[in-house]
Amino acid sequence: MDVVLAFAAALVSLRLAADLIRRWRDRRTPELLAWGASLAAFAAASGALAWGAAAGWDDRAFRAYYLFGGLLTAPLLGAGSLLRARVSLAAPVALLFAGLAVGVAVAVPIDPAVTGTDIPDAASHLAFFPARALAVVGNVTGTVAAVAVALTGLRRRPLGNCLIIGGVVAAAVGSAVAGLGAGGGAIFTIIAASLLYAGFVSRR
Repeated sequence: MDVVLAFAAALVSLRLAADLIRRWRDRRTPELLAWGASLAAFAAASGALAWGAAAGWDDRAFRAYYLFGGLLTAPLLGAGSLLRARVSLAAPVALLFAGLAVGVAVAVPIDPAVTGTDIPDAASHLAFFPARALAVVGNVTGTVAAVAVALTGLRRRPLGNCLIIGGVVAAAVGSAVAGLGAGGGAIFTIIAASLLYAGFVSRR
């Protein structure tokens, strides 16, 4: 069941990301591209969950899960919100952060090697600096930016911004209950991705 739920989360997130990218191609508004990339990272992280649940966790699955779920999703979400608020500096900063995240996720040593069927605890396999420190900075900054922009625009777009806040909360809860296994995390990923997508495209 964990494999099915994680795979379903990957498909839902990927489908929603593709729709945001299509909307970006029509409108050329940068926040749609950043949000689409964030949901695509959701999809890749869910794919890594499915991989680990189906074949057992190893260093490759863990690196993919940590890169897309631990390092990229929240910062890209926050960048999209800042771009929506016309903070143009968010785009180059997000690109710089994404390049740094990829380099760290690929090169950082994993010790001891990842094995087993449970979702790995990053603290047990990665040194705090640079991988875990980068994740803390990216997740805190991205989450604060997304929530702050949503709260600021609450009067203008009450429904859309409430949905975005709900999606951020669902994603945070999903991270907190990772001990329930891939299936538990996948359920919250589906909820978070759906709420975020609805908030992104809502005009109210």
